[in-house]
Amino acid sequence: MQTCLSAIDARHANRHDVEYQVIAQHRRLGEFPLSIGNISASCFLGTHVRSLRRGDRVSMRLPVVGWIEAHLVWASDERAGFQFERLIRIDDFTDLLAALENK
Repeated sequence: MQTCLSAIDARHANRHDVEYQVIAQHRRLGEFPLSIGNISASCFLGTHVRSLRRGDRVSMRLPVVGWIEAHLVWASDERAGFQFERLIRIDDFTDLLAALENK
């Protein structure tokens, strides 16, 4: 039997350190560079983040996953925690990590 993570449980999922740069899209700011410092199947840490506020939504294209949307949960200085709008399937997430490591 497969179990689903609640939004709170998903936020505590294992995070994997990465260094990956994407071009994110935002309704007000347009396109801007966003660095991903760590990632899980449900969320990621963005670094060098400016001008975003709690609740802001961004879209980005990730290897394997394709376009995905996330919203800002917290921000401190130039770091911010984002939660994906949907969980990344475990097999896709495993392939995503491999792609990020081989960039």
